[in-house]
Amino acid sequence: MRRLPPLNALRVFEVAARTGSYAEAGAELGLTHGAVSRQITALETWLGQRLFARVGRRMTATPAARAFAAEVSLSFDRMSMAAEACGRPSVRHILRVNAPTTFAMRWLIPRLDRFHAERPDVEVVVTTATTLHDELRGGFDIAIRRGVAEQSAWPQYRAVHFLDEADTLVASPALLERAPLHHPADIVNHVLLGSETRPGDWADWLDRAGLPQKAGQRRRVFDHFFVTLQALADGLGIGIGPLPVLQADLDSGRLVAPFPAILVPRTGYVALIPFDANKTSSLTRFIDWLVAEERSDGAADRSSV
Repeated sequence: MRRLPPLNALRVFEVAARTGSYAEAGAELGLTHGAVSRQITALETWLGQRLFARVGRRMTATPAARAFAAEVSLSFDRMSMAAEACGRPSVRHILRVNAPTTFAMRWLIPRLDRFHAERPDVEVVVTTATTLHDELRGGFDIAIRRGVAEQSAWPQYRAVHFLDEADTLVASPALLERAPLHHPADIVNHVLLGSETRPGDWADWLDRAGLPQKAGQRRRVFDHFFVTLQALADGLGIGIGPLPVLQADLDSGRLVAPFPAILVPRTGYVALIPFDANKTSSLTRFIDWLVAEERSDGAADRSSV
C-alpha cells in the first residue's frame, strides 16, 4: 500500500504555499489561522522537516516546500481532471447557481437553453435570493450578485464581473395610452412604484432627469422588485427598471421605456465562485458563457442603434 501523507494537510499546505500567507490560506479555505497552522505542523511532522520559516511577521515557504507545493498542485489538477473524465457520459453534471429572483426570472433562465445546447451534459439548478440581505451561505457552486468585482468586497470568493446594468423609466403601454409621457416632468400625473430591495432608484433617476423630488408625489412601495414588476405590467403606475435585465419585456411590448436616453449607470452583476469550489470544466464553461452572453447583448444593442 502507498504511504500517503495526510491529504487534508496537503490541501491546506498547497494553498498556503501558493498564497504565501496562513491568513490568506485560511480565508480561501474557510479556516482559522490556527487551523491552518495545525495542518501545516501535521504535514511537517509526517515529512520530518520544516516547510515554512518565519520572515518578519509572515510564514514563508522554504525553497524545498515551494517545489513540493508545485508538484502537489499539479497532482490535484490531475486528480480533478481524472475524476471528471471518469464520470459516466450518461450522468448529468449538476451546477448549482444562486441568483437574485428578478435577475433569474428575466435574464438568466430565459437564456439557459443556449447554455444547455453547448453543454447538454450539465444540468443548471437555479435557486433565488429574494432580498439584498440574503447571506452567501453556501449550497451553490456559483452565486450571482449585484456589486463590484473587487476582492475586498467578496473576501471568500473569486468575483468575475460579467454584466453591466443601467436603470431607466418603464411603464405598461396601456397606461401610457391613457396618460402619455411626452416629457419627463409629466410623471407628476402618475403613481411612482418602488421597491424596498432597490432603494434610491427614483431619487437617482429624478436627479439624472433634472427633476426635483416632490413630497406630494403619489407613491407605492413593494417589498420585492418582482412584485413591483407585476404592478408595472398591470398598469398601476410607472417605475424604474434595470437594463438589460428587462430588455425582453421591452422587446415583447410588455413594457415600454419612454425616455431611453435617461439612464442611471449601476454596478452590474458579478459571478462569485467559492475559493474551495471544485474548478470543474462545467463551472469554468458556465462563467465563460455568462461573459459571452453579456457581449452578445452589447453587440445586439449596438446593431439596433
